[in-house]
Amino acid sequence: MRHAPIDSKLFVQNRERLTKLLLPDSLAVVNANDLVTTNSDGTGPFYPNSDLFYLSGVEQEESILLLAPDAHDEKMREILFLRETNDHIARWEGHKLTKQEAQTASGIKNVKWLSEFPTIHRMLMCEVENVYLNANEHRRAVLEHDSRDDRFIRDTQKTWPLHRYHRLARLLYGLRPVKSDLELDLIKEAVASTNAGFERVARFVKPGVNEREVEAEFAHEFIRRRGRFAYAPIIASGMNANILHYIDNNLPCKNGDLLLLDVAASYANYNADLTRTIPVNGKFTRRQKQIYNAVLRVMRGCTKNLTPGKLPKNWQKEAELMMQEELLDLGLIKTRDIKKQDPDKPALKKYFMHGVGHPLGLDVHDVQLVGQPMQPGWVMTVEPGIYIPEEGFAVRLEDDVVITADGQINLMEGVPVEVDEIEELMAR
Repeated sequence: MRHAPIDSKLFVQNRERLTKLLLPDSLAVVNANDLVTTNSDGTGPFYPNSDLFYLSGVEQEESILLLAPDAHDEKMREILFLRETNDHIARWEGHKLTKQEAQTASGIKNVKWLSEFPTIHRMLMCEVENVYLNANEHRRAVLEHDSRDDRFIRDTQKTWPLHRYHRLARLLYGLRPVKSDLELDLIKEAVASTNAGFERVARFVKPGVNEREVEAEFAHEFIRRRGRFAYAPIIASGMNANILHYIDNNLPCKNGDLLLLDVAASYANYNADLTRTIPVNGKFTRRQKQIYNAVLRVMRGCTKNLTPGKLPKNWQKEAELMMQEELLDLGLIKTRDIKKQDPDKPALKKYFMHGVGHPLGLDVHDVQLVGQPMQPGWVMTVEPGIYIPEEGFAVRLEDDVVITADGQINLMEGVPVEVDEIEELMAR
């Protein structure tokens, strides 16, 4: 565990929120993620299952959580199963959680070794009527391989075909967007690391540095602050910024170009998400400044429009109307383009073709129920952009914003964003 210990109260509260939504006589099961294989006998970094971490704080492979709130035996109502270690595992893989460590981290009193799972699972299945099984239901997910949860679903339904089965993701996707104060504190840690990385890079960038060197500066700051990259960093200079998910990060930054930085830290599995666009030589040109300030105005307008009860799709429409006015003022589109546009392909999409933001949390594109209105406690990214391949550059800006009943809290208020702030920072 790279990060500092987390108060187990967070995970206790999350389990309480979930169990209140379960039907009577229910069992819910959540599995850890698989270790990802690379080539030969290699494995990649382990990424905890977000739902398992949300409910237990555990970040170890092969772990399983059982929740049976109405179990006859009170000790069986919350059980965490762990992979049991031995001398061989300790020698080759390192430390694994002890039962006491898992109890402290999760607040779950009943922690058992994985070898006991089949017997206890059978006992509870014989007692319950309803079974909640978990799956990745993010609508943009590309699922080419079975997860541990997928395999568990098949095995369980084959062995126990007469139970009533339910989708646990439907409940978790309703709960996870609303962040508690403890969760917000962890996101703020990720934001603080992100800000430190950005300020380090802004002082480092100059004509001739390579995009990969910029990436290395971010890595240095994030790792020393007990974090990691929240996602594959986008370090896109000049024309590269017109590629929305450019991650090659291997070309030199040239004098006169803009450098788009879509880079953020993750801390304790909670993520920040930042984008800033800076001039490689430390000074914006007049045209670059025009585009930049247009994007900044849209970002601020969209931030003000984040209000409880609003549907995300309506927020997106508001963003597009603001962007349309900016593009008209910049001369990038004409009134006639709007009059003759296909409603499904509006003229503004030539220069602003993506969503203006998304929920943020344990996943960078955090989960939510489709059609669910925004609520107090949601953390949303706000990330408009203007992409102009014909002029060889693009500008995107992005902040992370908490929605409250009384307005918005911009978690990135302290990250420089005004033109003069950027130029002053780069001049130091």
